[in-house]
Amino acid sequence: MDHTFFSALILLLLVLDPLGSLPIFISVLRGIAPERRTRVALREAVIAFGVLMAFMLGGQTFLQVMHLSERSLEVAGGVILLVIAMRMVFGGAAEMYATDTTDGAEPMIFPLAIPLLAGPSAMATVLLLASRQPERLWHWAGALTVAMAASTAVLLSADRIRRLLGDAVVTAMERLMGLVLTAIAIEMLLAGVKRYFSGD
Repeated sequence: MDHTFFSALILLLLVLDPLGSLPIFISVLRGIAPERRTRVALREAVIAFGVLMAFMLGGQTFLQVMHLSERSLEVAGGVILLVIAMRMVFGGAAEMYATDTTDGAEPMIFPLAIPLLAGPSAMATVLLLASRQPERLWHWAGALTVAMAASTAVLLSADRIRRLLGDAVVTAMERLMGLVLTAIAIEMLLAGVKRYFSGD
């Protein structure tokens, strides 16, 4: 399944799922001083971006070292995306990343950077994009940059967005995004299986 810049951007936004991350983000930062929250959020976003960019740029090398084929990565990525999509549709994402910051300690890497932003599904997605069309690597890097910037902006506005839209609307939007991501995951799985049997 080949992608354009726009389709890659949409896929990355669905995988990063900033709206679905709002409750987790607010919960994790609740015990942190308000004047520190923006700095912590930006730091974690930069770490997540660095991890995903490393996976993207080192994708081909990683596949070669691990003796993995693009077909297996496509199927694995589809399975991971399907699991994440099902959690988005039926709820339960908050429990995956639950943590305790009530003592005022700042989260470092876990759970905001990894796995909230740079989770397994995001890692698999950027690896797959880079391995399928390596000649368009800078397009994918640009799409990742825009998607991460948009996700960071949403998370920084978490309290305002929840007050404006309400919990019910945010939940409905997350489940709608989960349905779209389910279709993408199935398409990815079918493409991997098709390539396996056709020998491409």
